[in-house]
Amino acid sequence: MRTKWFGVVSLLIVAGLILAACAPAAGTPVVQTVIVEGEVMVVTTTPEAEAAAPKTVSFQIGPGDVPTLDPNLATDTTSVQIVNMAQIGLTYLNEVDVKLYPGMAESWDISEDGLTYTFKLRQGIPWVKYDGTEVVQVMDCQETPAPRMVTAHDFDYGIKRALAPETASDYAYVLGFAIQGANEYNSGEGTVEDVGVKVIDDYTLEVTFLEDVAFNANIIGLWTARPTPKWLIEGDDCTEARGDKWTETGFFQGYGPYTLKEWIHDSSITMIKNPFWPGIPDLGVSKLDEVTFYMLDEVPAFAEYEAGNLDVTAVPLADIDRVRADPVLSQEFRQSPSLCTYNYLFNNKAPFVDDVRVRRALSMAIDRQSLIDNVTKAGQEPAQWFARPGLVAAPTMADYPDLGIQYDPVAAKALLDEYLAEKGITAADVDLTLMFNTSSGNQKIAEAIQQMWRDTLGVEVKLTNQEWAVFLKTTLDPQATPQIFRKGWCQDYPDANNFTRDVFIRGGHENPSAGGGVGYEPGTANYDEFEKLVLAAATEKDLATRTGLYAEAEEILVDTDAVFAPIYWYTTVSVTKPYVQRTYGQAGHQEFTTWDVTR
Repeated sequence: MRTKWFGVVSLLIVAGLILAACAPAAGTPVVQTVIVEGEVMVVTTTPEAEAAAPKTVSFQIGPGDVPTLDPNLATDTTSVQIVNMAQIGLTYLNEVDVKLYPGMAESWDISEDGLTYTFKLRQGIPWVKYDGTEVVQVMDCQETPAPRMVTAHDFDYGIKRALAPETASDYAYVLGFAIQGANEYNSGEGTVEDVGVKVIDDYTLEVTFLEDVAFNANIIGLWTARPTPKWLIEGDDCTEARGDKWTETGFFQGYGPYTLKEWIHDSSITMIKNPFWPGIPDLGVSKLDEVTFYMLDEVPAFAEYEAGNLDVTAVPLADIDRVRADPVLSQEFRQSPSLCTYNYLFNNKAPFVDDVRVRRALSMAIDRQSLIDNVTKAGQEPAQWFARPGLVAAPTMADYPDLGIQYDPVAAKALLDEYLAEKGITAADVDLTLMFNTSSGNQKIAEAIQQMWRDTLGVEVKLTNQEWAVFLKTTLDPQATPQIFRKGWCQDYPDANNFTRDVFIRGGHENPSAGGGVGYEPGTANYDEFEKLVLAAATEKDLATRTGLYAEAEEILVDTDAVFAPIYWYTTVSVTKPYVQRTYGQAGHQEFTTWDVTR
C-alpha cells in the first residue's frame, strides 16, 4: 500500500511548504487537494481534529484463534492477555516489574494462622460493554435502572463457577490446591458450601486457604478467580441468558481498563478503552484508545510490519540476523527477558516413551546450545531444569551448575542401545511422533531437534502440528495425548511452586488426575518422593532450604524419571515502531495501560 503513494509525494511537498509558510490560526479549516490511486480528492481537516485522532496499536498475538475470553476457563497466554485487560483480580501482578500490588481489593487482613484473608474491595467500579457505538455502563433490573458495580458477590460467583465440575475449567486445579474445600467441590466429592470463600458484605470477601504460604495473595489474583457476570451467563429479569456465548462481540461485559469491541474469530480481536475505569494507584487509565491483536504467524506478521501495517510483532527466527544488521530495524529491535521455559513433554504411558531410558536418551541428545546459536538466535539460556532462575526459590546455575540434564550424546546413545537390546529391536523400529502447535518458529525448532535425534540416536521422529486451541485440548486428552509434545510455561506468579509443583504434581496442569498430559502417577517411578519434596517446599520458610527442596524435585523430574525435556529459558524478540512508547512484560503478557502513541 505504501508504494501507491510514491507518485503523489512530489506533488504534495510544494503544497506542504506553502501551507507551512502560511499556517492558519488554530481551529481554521485546512482544505487540501490530494491524489489517491489516481483520483483527485478534497480533504478538509482542522488541527484539533488531527490531534484528537484515536491512539491505536496493532499487535501480533500468534496464529490460530484465541481459545477463550472467559477468565474462569482461560489457560493459555493469548487468552490471559485479553482477560487481563478486561478484568482485574483482587490482587494485581505487574507484568513489567513482576511484583504484586492491590487490585480490586484495596487492602486485606490476614489471620494469625496465615490461612484466612479478608479482602476489602474498591467501590464505584462499574461493569461495562461496547454497544456497537461506544462503551456504556451495564444497567441493573431495578425500576429505575442503575449501573451494576463490581462487588464481592461477583468474585464469589466467579471463583465458585470456575470450581464447579460442570464448568470443566482446566485451571481450577490452582484454586483447588490453595483454597479450603475447593478441590473437593471441583472433583465432585464436596459441595459449593464447603468452598472457603464467603461474602461478608457487598465489598468484603473472605477467603480461607489450605496453607500459610506467601503466594496465597498471588493465587487469588489469578484470572481463574475473577468475576464473571452471572446475570449475563444465567440471565435475570432484564438480561437474556447467553451461557458460553457471553464472551462474544456484542455480549461481552468487563470492568477493567479495556473491554471487547470486536472479536473476528481466527482473524483479530480489538479491545477498546473503558472510559469508566477510574484508575487505581498501581494500574492507571490507558492512554491508548484501542489495541487490535492480529492472529498471524510470525512470518506473515513480520511482512505486515515491514509494510507498515503492524506496530508490534515478533521477529521470525530466519530474520533475526537481518534485523540486527539493518540500520533501521535494528533500532526497533528489542531482546528482552522472559520468565518462561520451553519444553518437550513426554506421555509417560505411550509406547517407547513409557521407558525412562528412551525419555532420558531423547533429552540428552538435544544440543541446546547449538539450537540457540544456530536456530533461535535470541540469547536464550539452555535449560537444565524447569523453574526458570529468577523465580522465588528457583535453583540458579551459579548455585546448582550440575543440576538436571545436559547434552551428552555418548550417554544418550548408550541408553537407547541398552533399551533396544533388551527389547530385541533396532532404532528403525522406534516409532515416535512429536506434536507442536502451529508456528513457523516451533517448526524450525522441531526440525532441528528431529535432526539431532536422527544423527545421535538413529531414530526417525515424525513431526505433526495442530492449531493452538485444538492443540491445547489434544495434549490433555487421555485418548489423544501424543508421545512427545511441545509446551511453554510462563509464570502465573513469580515462585518456583508455580512451575515445579503446579505443573507436574498429580492434578497439576500437565498431569491432570483425569489422565492425559505426562501421566506421571503416584506409585510409579519416583513420583511419591517428588510429591513429598514439592509439598514440603511450599510451606518451608527458610529460602535456602526451600530452594534445595525444589532442586531435589527438579532432579527427579528432568533426569531420574525424565518426565519431560527442558529446552531453553526464554527471551522475547520483537520489533516496535518508533512512535510507540512501551514497556516490556516478562511473563508472556503486556501491560498496555503503560503504552502510548506519539504519531
